[in-house]
Amino acid sequence: MIVHTANPLKALTQKEAIDLFMGRSRSFPGGDFAQTFDLPRDSPLRAGFYQALTGQSVAQVNSYWARLMFTGQTLPPQPLPNEAAMVDLVKHNPNAIGYLGHEPADKGLRVVLVLKDGR
Repeated sequence: MIVHTANPLKALTQKEAIDLFMGRSRSFPGGDFAQTFDLPRDSPLRAGFYQALTGQSVAQVNSYWARLMFTGQTLPPQPLPNEAAMVDLVKHNPNAIGYLGHEPADKGLRVVLVLKDGR
């Protein structure tokens, strides 16, 4: 998981990441507003990310979000078309958090959590 280097967050626990990406929190642990970004619904990397993060299949995650959106409680992370768009957006937005399938080469990004399967 990645953030902008200007973001004061140095590390994130898996529970904190779950809270952000499952809509339970809209703030980083330090209290700053967090904008979560996702990959497309049909992305294999997205499926692997949620499996590693929550232990749920992408179908379970999609169902979870459908219920929350239906009740108007919150909105899911904003989808981006690909990893290049994720890198570009996060490196230009200190409030953004996203994920990649590899360690970023861009010096404008900081890794704050590596999930068990390497995502």
